[in-house]
Amino acid sequence: MKTFRPAAVAIALLALGLPSAFAQQGVSKDEIRIGTIQDLSGPLAGFGKQSRNGMQLRVDEINEQGGINGRKLKLYVEDSGYDPKKAVLAAQKLVNQDKIFIMAGHIGTAQNMAAMPVQFDKNVINFLPITAAREMYEPLNRLKYSFAATYYDQIRMALPKMVKDKGAKKVCTIYQDDEFGLEVQRGAEAGLKTVGMELAEKTSFKRGATDFSSQVAKMKAAGCDLVVLGTIIRETIGTIGESRKTGFNPTFLGSSAAYTDLIHKLGGKAMDGMYATMTVQNPYTDEADPKIRFWANKYKTKFNEDPTVFSVYGYMIVDTFAQVAQKAGANLSTDSFIKIMDASTFPPDMFGAPKMTFTASQRLGNNASRLSQIVDGKWKVVSDYVAQ
Repeated sequence: MKTFRPAAVAIALLALGLPSAFAQQGVSKDEIRIGTIQDLSGPLAGFGKQSRNGMQLRVDEINEQGGINGRKLKLYVEDSGYDPKKAVLAAQKLVNQDKIFIMAGHIGTAQNMAAMPVQFDKNVINFLPITAAREMYEPLNRLKYSFAATYYDQIRMALPKMVKDKGAKKVCTIYQDDEFGLEVQRGAEAGLKTVGMELAEKTSFKRGATDFSSQVAKMKAAGCDLVVLGTIIRETIGTIGESRKTGFNPTFLGSSAAYTDLIHKLGGKAMDGMYATMTVQNPYTDEADPKIRFWANKYKTKFNEDPTVFSVYGYMIVDTFAQVAQKAGANLSTDSFIKIMDASTFPPDMFGAPKMTFTASQRLGNNASRLSQIVDGKWKVVSDYVAQ
């Protein structure tokens, strides 16, 4: 009986143009498969659709230019509904059925934490997830890469200066009762410790909550003059709106999770004055910078809606992936991608993102953030980048 060696079988299959069990998952002669999990139906559906569109825009541009080393990109998108359980099912489909090469721009802290074990079991990289949680790069794992200053560091570094600038005497926090919200709370506590202060009031809410009257009442009763928001879209709008309605007007400081045009578009005039930390500038179609204005209008032409900072995140994530995959050459694999990525520095881009540097032991590109404020219904950058 003739014995077939695995290597010989793989070569024979490839020669016939058939998939090989020994080939790199998600990479064929003419295609690279990118997977992403977004919230397309839950509380962050606005963010999810925008980041998906930003990713698709860059994928289409790259494919129109011939792809990467002769391979076209194909984007596979699944909806988590911002539910960690659904994120696991989505990851299983992308990894085991769609056979993606890489998971890019997955949105949500709890969702990423639930999905990563599925990916890592099949050697699939978690690439630049859209969340600023420390768990996206800690503990160190060769399959983890993160791009955004953490919620913890954003608030920890911004809050002491804001306390000083505003002369704040009592600082409160309202936060979502999950890992995202807790990271904001911990950042606030750490920042206040450096100026000899503690939180005067801490109040939380469950993910998906719509009524914040009791939380606002507690912070008002505590006499807080600065409120740290561990909130995202509707919770930010709900908290500030309820506060204005009851005559409670402290300084509001949110994280990059609340830095979105949806805050002022949906919340209206009541949102004016709110601050948020951010790492990438929102691309308004009438932006003064001609490069950003051109890009924003190109996006609007394609998707019939204005782009947002989440559109930029999606676009930037695919662009960063493409730069590394291009350098990895024709023999793109998980190992060759990691080797290039671990020796990469990415300069600041036109959207104002700070420089990113990655190494085998540094899987967070940078930890710098800056402040923006809603002024007359638009986000305006009001500080330089601050890093640890």
